[in-house]
Amino acid sequence: MTLELKLTGHDKDLGGGFMVSRLLPAATRQSVGPFIFFDHFGPFTVQADANHDVRPHPHIGLATVTYLFEGAMLHRDSLGSVQRIEPGAINWMTAGRGIVHSERAPDDLRGKVYQQHGLQLWAALPKIHEEAEPDFVHTPAAAIPVVPLGASELRVLIGEAFGHTSPVRTFSKTVYLDIRLAAGERIDLPPLADELALYGVDGDLQVDGEAVAARTLAVLAPGAVTQISANAPARFVVIGGDKLDGKRFIWWNFVSSSKERIAQAGDDWAAQRMGQIAGDAEFIPLPERKPALAEPAAPKAPYL
Repeated sequence: MTLELKLTGHDKDLGGGFMVSRLLPAATRQSVGPFIFFDHFGPFTVQADANHDVRPHPHIGLATVTYLFEGAMLHRDSLGSVQRIEPGAINWMTAGRGIVHSERAPDDLRGKVYQQHGLQLWAALPKIHEEAEPDFVHTPAAAIPVVPLGASELRVLIGEAFGHTSPVRTFSKTVYLDIRLAAGERIDLPPLADELALYGVDGDLQVDGEAVAARTLAVLAPGAVTQISANAPARFVVIGGDKLDGKRFIWWNFVSSSKERIAQAGDDWAAQRMGQIAGDAEFIPLPERKPALAEPAAPKAPYL
């Protein structure tokens, strides 16, 4: 059987009406490769009076991976990074032992109406790198390899595929592809990693003849070539990589193989010991629920 599992998202309000569909973590699947968190937001129209800013907040033990199809956001962090994120670029932020960042509307879009659409994923870091030095790397859209496949097109966001390699550096084998599939065409996806899944961003797909509705995360069986087609133009992403080296706990914005480490991160954030963003005194406070109660990733794991 080609498909091991199909996951549909649940809606989550991140504040101010900023709605996302969350596919990972799920009750039946914690991760696909290193990816332990998968949010799809939009497409939606940001109104002129909207406030979808995500105030400064911390992370440990993971890397955030932000990718836009439409719109823009401004990333700032406690390392001093200031980066406008635009469609087609990959933004990889290594939290490691701890980082603080914010995601706000760029000044030139405030008070304007615009479209916003994208994905944010978290990659859990291998245990030996959970306490790595924090870092932020922006890879512009022009640096991402583009592979023509007939009338279709594939972008190698992270990893290797179809003879092309992304410049984005990771801590373990990681695959992330953005594919525009032309109507009536078929792509034969090789087994690029031990764990793979595909997600229809805006259209229904046929996966080895089985229907996969749009906005469904379909986990693929390992080791086989997968035939993907669509009756109408469709965009989908492929994610995956090496299987995680053990169970992870998620509580709020923290990921770790250790409950005790998450508890310490909670104490550090409550005491404002994790760093600040220059010129930004706002922050998201620690939730009331104690981090010592962290459990294995589940669909209701809190996040801000």
